Amino acid sequence: MTRLILTSSDSAGGCRLRAGVGDIVIPIGLRFVWDELPSDAKLEAMLGPGSLDHFPDHRLGKFHSEGMGALDLCERCEAVELWFDPGPNAQLILVQLLDCLSSRERIVSKLTLFQADVDIAKQVPEAISEWKPPAVNIQNEHLETASIAWDAYRRPTPQHWADLLDKDVSVLPQLRQTVLELLEELPKPATGLGATEMRMLELVAAGDVTPFDVFPAHNKRNTRRVFGYWEVGALLDGLARGPAPAVAGLEEGPFTDEMHDEAARLARYRQSKLSLTPLGEAVLAQAEDFSRHNPIHRWWGGTELTNDNLWRWDTLNRALIAP
Repeated sequence: MTRLILTSSDSAGGCRLRAGVGDIVIPIGLRFVWDELPSDAKLEAMLGPGSLDHFPDHRLGKFHSEGMGALDLCERCEAVELWFDPGPNAQLILVQLLDCLSSRERIVSKLTLFQADVDIAKQVPEAISEWKPPAVNIQNEHLETASIAWDAYRRPTPQHWADLLDKDVSVLPQLRQTVLELLEELPKPATGLGATEMRMLELVAAGDVTPFDVFPAHNKRNTRRVFGYWEVGALLDGLARGPAPAVAGLEEGPFTDEMHDEAARLARYRQSKLSLTPLGEAVLAQAEDFSRHNPIHRWWGGTELTNDNLWRWDTLNRALIAP
């Protein structure tokens, strides 16, 4: 019996591979928390024929062939295990994948979910073969909940996503926390900034910090986990490089591949000593709104956030505030 493992990230997949667990391990590795969401056709292409052409032959074993896709593997393998991290992007991948697979009965009957409550990549390879979250066979209730959540996230406003807080979504145990964490990344009522940006301002205000001191990571003071490395770099650029910056002292940028390719530029970035501008101090004190002084344009699920369409989330009252 060939056992296929689908994971939510390259690091989780690499951990399973190093431990020698699973016949074939495929990381999905999509990002749904930053840019405009892909269309249905593009999502299908990301999982469909040819989506695994970049994988080395030995990773696919006897199933290696030109034009192979993740959905093809699900059809051909006898068992399909979903090993998913608890973080928001991983949970979005999970609900999208289950929604995609819900019409494929032959695959659904093979699916088993292993929902981790800690990041899989944090498990040491020596122990991971024995470490295993509870196994749950995927049923209709999992598929229905996933489809409702994925549809809600893709809507042009956050209203349906916020409504999930009033629904029982416990069949996917990490989904409710994901709903909250993503809502918290909407701009706050008083400041116009989301939770990760506000935490970055707090850390800069503490003094004696460089850019990577304010990036979220394991065992770091910024514990927000919605955004990844490149996305947080873009957020810091937004705080430091707008018409009215909230952060001063960022010596290099923008945070791109090109900057990382030049050692001198990356070194200058790393060594930058950050501080708050007067606007940054006022925003942190909730006395000023960042969006009144700077252009806002980013995606939150299917919602295009702009200065004229700035949906906000009141964390204290758990209330969505329309533009």
